[in-house]
Amino acid sequence: MTEKKVDSEEIITVPMSEEDGISFEMIELLFFAYRDFVADPDTMLATLSYGRAHHRVLHFVNRRPGITVANLLDILKITKQSLARVLKQLIEDGYITQQPGETDRRQRRLYPTPKGRELALEISKCQARRIEESLQTLPAGTKNASKAFLYAMIAPEGRPMIRSLNHGLDALLKIEPDNSGRRK
Repeated sequence: MTEKKVDSEEIITVPMSEEDGISFEMIELLFFAYRDFVADPDTMLATLSYGRAHHRVLHFVNRRPGITVANLLDILKITKQSLARVLKQLIEDGYITQQPGETDRRQRRLYPTPKGRELALEISKCQARRIEESLQTLPAGTKNASKAFLYAMIAPEGRPMIRSLNHGLDALLKIEPDNSGRRK
């Protein structure tokens, strides 16, 4: 591989910083928090030769037993091909079962098996423990502020779907921006 010579005036030696008008601390805190948040599940799933896509499918099938493949695709924002590969493995390994819809037999509904529920709970417990331990280090009332912050990070067009998955988030409706861009 040949190295391309760059004029020394084109080389940047100063790191990006807050002076660039961007909160790099928040970006990096989110990056590292997410990295550590998924580390334990990644380790657990690796023993099964599974990855994060398997985790997401297991999570939402367990949170919404009977979810249709179409709804799952909408939640995960992945291709049919990607989901098909992951679903095939989870079904073959006995973590999820697929049933036809009651009224529309073409519809595919996904349900966790007891084995799938057990794995999803094991993964979620380690993540819940990390969240609770973190919240305990913060002032009282921080949990709702944390939820509001994370909710506000979600694109506005995705918020109704998130609220439908988590009815406890209805209280966050008050942070929805009005037409002027200010909080209600």
